[in-house]
Amino acid sequence: MTSPPMLLRLGRRAAPSLIGRCRAAGTTTLFGVRPAVPRRFIIDTSYSAHFMDFKGSSIPSSMKKLVVTKLSQDFREAVSVRTVAVPTPGDAELLVRNRFVGINASDINYSAGRYDPSVKPPFDAGFEGIGKVVGLGLSASSCYTVGDMVAYFGSGGAFAEYTVVPAKESVPVPSMKPEFLTLLVSGATAYIAMNRLGNLAKGETVLVTAAAGGTGQFAVQFAKQAGCHVIGTCSSDEKAGFLKSIGCDRPINYSTEDLAKTLRKEYPQGIDVVYESVGGSVLELAVNSLANKGRLIVIGFISGYKTAAGISPFNGGMLPVKLLQKSASMRGFFLPHFIEDYKEALRSMMQMFAKGELVCEVDCGDMAQEGRFVGLESVFRAVDYMYAGRNLGKVVVDVAPPTVGDSKL
Repeated sequence: MTSPPMLLRLGRRAAPSLIGRCRAAGTTTLFGVRPAVPRRFIIDTSYSAHFMDFKGSSIPSSMKKLVVTKLSQDFREAVSVRTVAVPTPGDAELLVRNRFVGINASDINYSAGRYDPSVKPPFDAGFEGIGKVVGLGLSASSCYTVGDMVAYFGSGGAFAEYTVVPAKESVPVPSMKPEFLTLLVSGATAYIAMNRLGNLAKGETVLVTAAAGGTGQFAVQFAKQAGCHVIGTCSSDEKAGFLKSIGCDRPINYSTEDLAKTLRKEYPQGIDVVYESVGGSVLELAVNSLANKGRLIVIGFISGYKTAAGISPFNGGMLPVKLLQKSASMRGFFLPHFIEDYKEALRSMMQMFAKGELVCEVDCGDMAQEGRFVGLESVFRAVDYMYAGRNLGKVVVDVAPPTVGDSKL
């Protein structure tokens, strides 16, 4: 719609957001840095409750989204494609036309109802996306405008052609690169876990399991930046080569090497820090491989997610003794519990990426048997692809590729 010639405004500082951008006197701010001129609310709501760029963005009347209709660890069984009306953003919300969405191991935990048993189907799926703002509420318009590019993560709803996102939970990005998407969950998990729980010290030995995956790639790089000797497990020579390229000192291809024997032979003094996401027998090996005062960080246990129980068998009967004998520790990490660290983590990682100091490997399925993950329906293939262990880096789906001549990648 066309904006009126003049808007009444109140010279009052807007409520702070976790991460946001506001325009004031032509000043753009990132990551909550206050502008020179106080932010102002638009208070004349007589003409409209929201802005929608129907003509410029060609917003349709309906869209597709993925909805959990049945609780199951089988993603294909649990999730259905639904056609629904394109939602209208509320006062402090953005309507985002998704370009890329991220695939996470925990997507099937969510579809199985393991995070919040009180939530019953149907509910929306998908945690993170990146796209263009095509509609927004009045309050949100003090910080964003139609055409802005943003990334976001939340508690569901990203697996859709359009998603309504709270403005305060959106992250402005300079371009529509899927690499930015890798930082929201995978990168932030590694950054905060290593800093808060790893207590990394120069010269220590760090083991990263599933090191060539979405979050493992970041754990390797942050450990190396801390001056540590880094070991990374992977399932192919191609992945081992990638790990070497990002600084991993000792990639171990467990499909051709015995992981337990290799660790005993090459690291008899044990491992100082383990970043563990596999679970089951790998977790047991990690516990047994800890050095004195070793720290084991559990960020997941993907080997068990597809089972009915959601976990892999783990022989923990001797765990208290093993930890006590080595003065070792074992701690879990769940990103939402560390949200107070999120802003700084994202700011730091984006700066590193801009300076070329951080590799954000993306796997859009170009080497998959059926080809690149394009379109919302390919989310199903992407989940299968990740659980088959074929991905190198963060698995990302291209929801809506631009038409010829419209790409800004």
